[in-house]
Amino acid sequence: MTESTTGVSAVPRSRGRTIGALCAGLGTALAGTSFVATSLLTHYPFLTGQTIRFALGALCLPVLAALSRTPWPRPTRREWRLLALLALTGLVGFNLAALAALRSAEPAVLGVVVGATPLVVAVAGPLLGGRPVSWRLTGSAVLVVAGAALVIGYGRGSWAGVGFSLLALLGEVSFTLLAVPLLPRLGAVPVASYVCVLATVEMGILAAAIDLPTGALRLPRPGELAALLYLAMAVTAAAFILYYLGLRRLGPERTSLFAGLIPVTAACTAPLVGSGTLGAAQLAGSALVGIGLSAGLSAPEPVGAGSGAGDSGHRDRPKVPGPVAEENP
Repeated sequence: MTESTTGVSAVPRSRGRTIGALCAGLGTALAGTSFVATSLLTHYPFLTGQTIRFALGALCLPVLAALSRTPWPRPTRREWRLLALLALTGLVGFNLAALAALRSAEPAVLGVVVGATPLVVAVAGPLLGGRPVSWRLTGSAVLVVAGAALVIGYGRGSWAGVGFSLLALLGEVSFTLLAVPLLPRLGAVPVASYVCVLATVEMGILAAAIDLPTGALRLPRPGELAALLYLAMAVTAAAFILYYLGLRRLGPERTSLFAGLIPVTAACTAPLVGSGTLGAAQLAGSALVGIGLSAGLSAPEPVGAGSGAGDSGHRDRPKVPGPVAEENP
């Protein structure tokens, strides 16, 4: 797949939205399977495991770029700063906050709080981009968030657990919003690659400072290595690219709706490894997520949204742009 850096194409908007929905849906579905793979790493040092995951993912991405003949622009200084901040908050910060939240709250608390990402993006995205808030998209986000909460359950936790969950929510939101101004010029594959490399460095520093002195650093066992390889190739390399391809075509508000598929996918795959059941609440919540997604994807473009992300005349604006309306597949 060759990505256009100009956003000028004869591809109809409806086709671009369909392709974007497929990319975002598959990317978030892959992310949802991470919980099954992570369950095999409960006895492996967390920081070291994440470092290996991001490093392996960073190695996979240039290969995909070469096979797809993707252009590889060199980031500007401003783009390097955004990439470093994206890696620090959306990858490293999110994972550390999620780990801290799980130590003082049930997983459902973290899931429900982070599951509010579509609602936060539906409001914050337009406000940061100087665009009007779409109340239909906001309503769709409410349906997705409610459905995700129904799938996950609500759980119990301390105020510390809720606080760290909110930090994880900020990391998840930044993973979307900080990428939007980078994608029009750099493209999905380079952005994902740069972010993985930076996250490897940042997480590696933490692993060396914490895991190494305690003697926790060790080579992964065969089952752990298989889980790390899956996380690197499917959940990191493939999922990041697909999500960012969808983000270019749909814009942040619509793309973030697909975050509701993460708990749905997790609920559907958990029984495969005996770590959960699929009951009436999960089925009802999944249906609610589907309704919210359908409503959001069929919503008309808000006035003033345009195709700012793909307009070469607006690439250097610091605001968060709208979706790329047209792009070569």
